Amino acid sequence: MAAPWHLYFMAAMYIIAGIMHFIRPKIYLRIMPRYLPKPELLVKLSGLAEILLGIGLCFTVTKAFSIYGIILMLALFLLVHFYMLSGDKAAAGIPKWILILRLPLQFVLIYWAFSYLNYA
Repeated sequence: MAAPWHLYFMAAMYIIAGIMHFIRPKIYLRIMPRYLPKPELLVKLSGLAEILLGIGLCFTVTKAFSIYGIILMLALFLLVHFYMLSGDKAAAGIPKWILILRLPLQFVLIYWAFSYLNYA
């Protein structure tokens, strides 16, 4: 079964988001929870994970692994979303209403990835 075009859109979305971790790391460092060790390394590793998982979506052999990896990654990223709600400094200047709306969006992204298991 051929993969739909929007699977490749998702792949591009994660690849571009991952590349941004290396182009603009300060943005991601500002929102990294302070209780996690080695924030610079975590920003790079999360960016690398997004790139590799996005690429993996494009190949039949790695598609299912990448889908599960994206679901796990998005679940872990919930830590960042909840951390950003913990205070003004953690919010990095983003209005609270946007931060609150991001939480259900995260679950939509998880469902979107999960929906492609039929194509894996």
